[in-house]
Amino acid sequence: MDDSESAAPQGSTEGTPLNASLLFISVFLIAACGLIYELVAGTLASYLLGDSVLQFSTVIGVYLSAMGLGSYLSKFIHRGLAQRFVDLELAVALVGGFSAPILFQAFAHTHAFRPTLYTLVMAVGTLVGLEIPILMRILRHQVKFKDLVAQVLTLDYIGALAASLLFPLLLMPKLGLVRTSLLFGLLNAAVGLWSTFLLKSQLGPLRMTRLRCVVVIAMLGLGLAGAHRFTLAMEEEIFSDEIVYAKDSPYQRIVMTRGRGSFQLFLNGNLQFSSADEYRYHEALVHPTFAVKPGAKRILVCGGGDGLAVREILKHSGVERVVLVDLDPAMTQMATQMPMMRDLNQGALLDPRVKVVNADAMIWIAEDRSEAPFDIAIVDFPDPNAYALGKLYTTRFYKLLKRRLTPDAVVSVQSTSPLMARKSFWCINTTLEAAGFQTRPYHLAVPSFAVWGFVLASPRPFDVPRKTLPDLRHLSDESMTAMFAFPKDMDRVPAEVNRLDNQVLVHLYTSEWKRWS
Repeated sequence: MDDSESAAPQGSTEGTPLNASLLFISVFLIAACGLIYELVAGTLASYLLGDSVLQFSTVIGVYLSAMGLGSYLSKFIHRGLAQRFVDLELAVALVGGFSAPILFQAFAHTHAFRPTLYTLVMAVGTLVGLEIPILMRILRHQVKFKDLVAQVLTLDYIGALAASLLFPLLLMPKLGLVRTSLLFGLLNAAVGLWSTFLLKSQLGPLRMTRLRCVVVIAMLGLGLAGAHRFTLAMEEEIFSDEIVYAKDSPYQRIVMTRGRGSFQLFLNGNLQFSSADEYRYHEALVHPTFAVKPGAKRILVCGGGDGLAVREILKHSGVERVVLVDLDPAMTQMATQMPMMRDLNQGALLDPRVKVVNADAMIWIAEDRSEAPFDIAIVDFPDPNAYALGKLYTTRFYKLLKRRLTPDAVVSVQSTSPLMARKSFWCINTTLEAAGFQTRPYHLAVPSFAVWGFVLASPRPFDVPRKTLPDLRHLSDESMTAMFAFPKDMDRVPAEVNRLDNQVLVHLYTSEWKRWS
């Protein structure tokens, strides 16, 4: 046995049972903080880079391997274990606490976001990996080895569980990424300061150690106080126009910007519409379905929480019932409560004919049986840049949707750009065909997005629509017909079917759009 571990520099390593119990609480807090930093990094990477499965998989892999490296390196620390433990807490507090602000800065000002991301994850993982073995060595004279291992690992896993529940349910929607990382950095630093009292007999001069703790706490506290302003400043650098609305929901970051004569909606940094030309998109999304099935009474809208598709639907006098199913209540609340949005959608979601359901559309169409079959379905989801969205473009989703429709119902699906992501567009069309739909793909120019594509579908054969409402801003009988003609560079190419167990569409989409970023 190494004599340097059998006695602390300032006295006996043996502490009171109370100290051991309180130090076990530190294990719980350390585990919670470490997992929060990991979740912040994975979430921020998926927001800014897309493909959440890839981002979380790589972040988790790097973090866990770094923890292993930290555990290995802990064997080379022989003296002053208590001091090293406090120092590690402060280091984790600084690196983990400031990780989200650093990553935002890297994305806004450099081309080194990925190296910065993995460097930070590696650093935090290594430091956290050092903490637990050192704490176990501090406690080994107070607790039997079998009890020590059991209690430390139990509290470590419980702390991770607590963090994994708090993050999506409370921290993300209430605090956001920047404030969450800073808050838990503050918690790590507080554990460091607390440890100077618990490990007093094993530490050297306490004044400087506690002063360092106070300085780190003050730094993180100032960061937390200015976190909201920092987030807005970073987003103003990322977005070209003035930010007039920003909100974190449990599902996404919602940002509204305003420029000259128009405003724009972004979800997780991706443009959803510009008020200058959204009418082109929404007219093309909605009105061809009514041209195929005039007099439709019952309409289902999947996605479209901004209410703009519903606005177009309500222009048809025969409509009696609209059910809008959108996952995020923050979106539908904004569409009804924010004056500029309510003006743009003409109060569509407040119409008595409209029922708003905040639910996962796939689960809702599979389980809800309270609604009669629909004559028309408008499928207006964001692009399939992640698996959570990609599932809504699979044969499984389309087959479930088909069961909720009348036999001659018509469906319109927003299908990304046939010019920018040609294979992805035709993959969606092929997937609808595999689900039993007859399809008529079409496209039009939307200046904010370039050329955009849609697929019109029905369980029964149907002709290209040729007539539409007379008073629309863009669509006319002539332009309606022209949308269904494809030039050579957007014409059909072979494409795989997007199924729930492979989600090839997400891979296609991310690889194709990467060329344009």
